[in-house]
Amino acid sequence: MSLCTLWSSLASGRTLELKGTGGGSGKVERLNRAAFTFTVSMRDRSQNRKQLQRGRSLSIEAIQAVQSLKRAKRDEALLERVFESKVRRLLKLDMMAVLQQLLYQNECLLALKVFEDVRKEYWHKPKVSLYAEMIRVFGSNGLFEQVQLLLCYLKKEPALDVETEGFNALFRTLIGFDMTGPAIECFQLMKTSGCEPNKSSFRILIKGLESKGELDLSATVKLDAKKYFGESMEFLEEEEEDMTVGYKYK
Repeated sequence: MSLCTLWSSLASGRTLELKGTGGGSGKVERLNRAAFTFTVSMRDRSQNRKQLQRGRSLSIEAIQAVQSLKRAKRDEALLERVFESKVRRLLKLDMMAVLQQLLYQNECLLALKVFEDVRKEYWHKPKVSLYAEMIRVFGSNGLFEQVQLLLCYLKKEPALDVETEGFNALFRTLIGFDMTGPAIECFQLMKTSGCEPNKSSFRILIKGLESKGELDLSATVKLDAKKYFGESMEFLEEEEEDMTVGYKYK
């Protein structure tokens, strides 16, 4: 009797008799459903699967787009087909989630290509915090040519959504990469775009520039600080928390 037939009979509530054969003692064993149990154990494959991302759950379409992009990244023609069939059809939240996921996985060149598509979308509203996050990831991967490209994009954004904390995160990142000149340029951009620096802005710049030996640049920023907060510079002695701002995908 097969296992499937046996279980089917037991499931129906019938009692089965199993008789010995082949010269045995003829012993009869009675089995019923109550006495016959077994456990099926299934391995949890999710334990072996690398977590895809932090934060917002990815849609099926976004997951497929990320996987397809990574498979196609060494074939320019195939990569373009993936963009046409998978990426450019995504909704705003999914496209931004794909960008976030690629940054999280340090797929910087793919992330840059997705970002360049994002910049062409009608709904694109450039945020400083997104630039700060991308520059941090690209710089951490040694892609400083691409960092310079992002800084060029940032300066040319026609309708920048300015955020003081976003600029502060950008200052921390640039000074951390010894890019003191670009940090000062972004400080000027902050002021011309109508975003008012706060005490943290000046604290990050002044103390960061001094730590890099840029005393003349630091003195210039101090003059600006006095215009906002008066002659007292006591706020510079306050502890600056490392509140790196991550871009909010929405």
